[in-house]
Amino acid sequence: MTTPPFDAVSAADIRVVSAQLGREARGVVGISARCVCGNPTVVSTAPRLPQGTPFPTFYYLTHPAATAEMSRLEAGQMMVEMTALLASDEGVRAQYERAHEAFLADRAQFGEVEEIANISAGGMPTRVKCLHALAGHALAAGPGVNPIGDLALERSAWSPERCECTDPGAALRDGIDGIPAG
Repeated sequence: MTTPPFDAVSAADIRVVSAQLGREARGVVGISARCVCGNPTVVSTAPRLPQGTPFPTFYYLTHPAATAEMSRLEAGQMMVEMTALLASDEGVRAQYERAHEAFLADRAQFGEVEEIANISAGGMPTRVKCLHALAGHALAAGPGVNPIGDLALERSAWSPERCECTDPGAALRDGIDGIPAG
């Protein structure tokens, strides 16, 4: 669980994230959650990508097994259920608003982008739009910060405590900045 400031991102981290995404990773400013094997699970992305595009999703879930599980939960209508929970439970609604504010504060440390001012991710603070983003925030911030992300992780068949990586420990095999260790 890591919120800013982050340790330096290594070249090995970027290689693993790029492999997870199936494309080159862009704008990564930190690894905000890791698998038990050390590979990235959630990256933090600059609020403006290198080519200039605004990017509101500061906490971006990259682990393939985790993203597949969030997709399964979305297909099972969990977003509809969680939106109804927000409407009916004042305590969850207040905690979700605080999660939105915490998300914005974390991202603001990497710059303000007018086009995405006051926009966080996943539908916060009023609806549930993307479990991937909410679970990513929950993994980065830790339990008790994002109630909907926490609920998605609780219902998930995927666990951050169990490695399901295709290349376990790949991000740790290289030394700092991808220079081979030893």
